[in-house]
Amino acid sequence: MKELPIPFHYTHSPTLPKLLWELRCTLVFSTYQAGKVIFIRATSPETIGQHALDFPRPMGLAVSDQRIAVATRDEVVVLANASVEEYTGSLHVDSESVIGAAERTFVPEKTYFSGEVDTHDLAWGKDGLWAINTLLSSMALTDEHSDFEVQWRPSFVSDVTPEDRCHLNSMAMVDGQPEYVTAFGEVNTFEGWRENKVSGGVLMNVPSGEIVLEGLPMPHSPRVYDGKLYLLLSGTGELVCAEPETGGYEVVTQLPGFVRGMARYGDYLFVGLSKLRKSSSTFAALPISDQAMFSGIMVVSLSEGRIVEHLTYETGVEEIYDVQVLTEGSAIDTVPLS
Repeated sequence: MKELPIPFHYTHSPTLPKLLWELRCTLVFSTYQAGKVIFIRATSPETIGQHALDFPRPMGLAVSDQRIAVATRDEVVVLANASVEEYTGSLHVDSESVIGAAERTFVPEKTYFSGEVDTHDLAWGKDGLWAINTLLSSMALTDEHSDFEVQWRPSFVSDVTPEDRCHLNSMAMVDGQPEYVTAFGEVNTFEGWRENKVSGGVLMNVPSGEIVLEGLPMPHSPRVYDGKLYLLLSGTGELVCAEPETGGYEVVTQLPGFVRGMARYGDYLFVGLSKLRKSSSTFAALPISDQAMFSGIMVVSLSEGRIVEHLTYETGVEEIYDVQVLTEGSAIDTVPLS
């Protein structure tokens, strides 16, 4: 793992290092604009450190106790947990070439070729690794013995074709299976979601195929925590708790920008924030466009329903796609892919 250059400069709330130190966790997020997966951890109760791996256009992340999966431009790369002794012994390299005395060291294990299907979210499930293939408007699954195969698509999408018809993007897992997915529109034409991107988003139940919420402003990152369904409304910068039974939702808190990527540890939600490009036709009309002036990680207390900590980038990182948490140990290392 290498130290990030000076241009990746960030600031943070005074007590964020103490929180991460006490939680003994590492934040990991992807930024396709910078081409990096970045790891943030407390190096002491007063300080924070960051490291990164380079990937071509990284987006979705999936984590487990032993593995990290990263969706890239045309592949999904899986990193596996291994001790320094296991890694150096298997590759016959000097143990000094592995950085640090980490509690866990993640090394390259496997690569799945997906093709350029604009893979967004990833999630480990009972049957393998699930992926949202946004270009193909579908969900795919792989196990240890095969590449990705399409398993599901919205009922309103007539066929699997590379047209990004509804901008299917994110999923929520329940009991090891996909339960909910988000898309930017109920449409069946080439990039048809763009016509009503501000308020055409939908939340779908995967087993039934039914649309349970509609009229959403660019929904992302549905997550089920303690039986409650949370998601991010990127177009308005809101964290909401959805009610699929009634077709409504309750706003938990307002965040200062374009939100995307969310993970929970304990009472805390770690939410990604992106700086919008004012020149982008995709984002210019969003209600949140004038407020999305910086990128970083917002920490929301679920019990308090408000932002309690933050980390913001002043240079280097302009957008964040996914956010995950590595638990049980603040010292995490990775070994370069090449």
